[in-house]
Amino acid sequence: WLHRFISLRKEHPVFGFGSYEPIEPSNPRIFAHIRSFEDDVVLCVHNVARTAQAVELDLSAYEGRYPVELFGRSRFPRIGELPYLLTLGPRGFFWFQLVEPEQEQTSDE
Repeated sequence: WLHRFISLRKEHPVFGFGSYEPIEPSNPRIFAHIRSFEDDVVLCVHNVARTAQAVELDLSAYEGRYPVELFGRSRFPRIGELPYLLTLGPRGFFWFQLVEPEQEQTSDE
């Protein structure tokens, strides 16, 4: 898994050069932020609790995009106007690339 982390950092310069924007979560046990660099936007969500936690995030600025989980490349439901609901396992995290619908389609080809 360490090799995958290193590989992701190389694939996404956003982790080294990107801007940092904190996101106010609905749950104080969740730490969330956006990293942006050029056209790459990554949402990082971390559960700092020892138990599973649910959180709602205001991602309306990214409405229409799809979160694609970086490790498994799983596409999550489209971001809409309403707060985005996620559930994270104990000490769990998600790193999502927020892709435009046309980006997502071309990456599957």
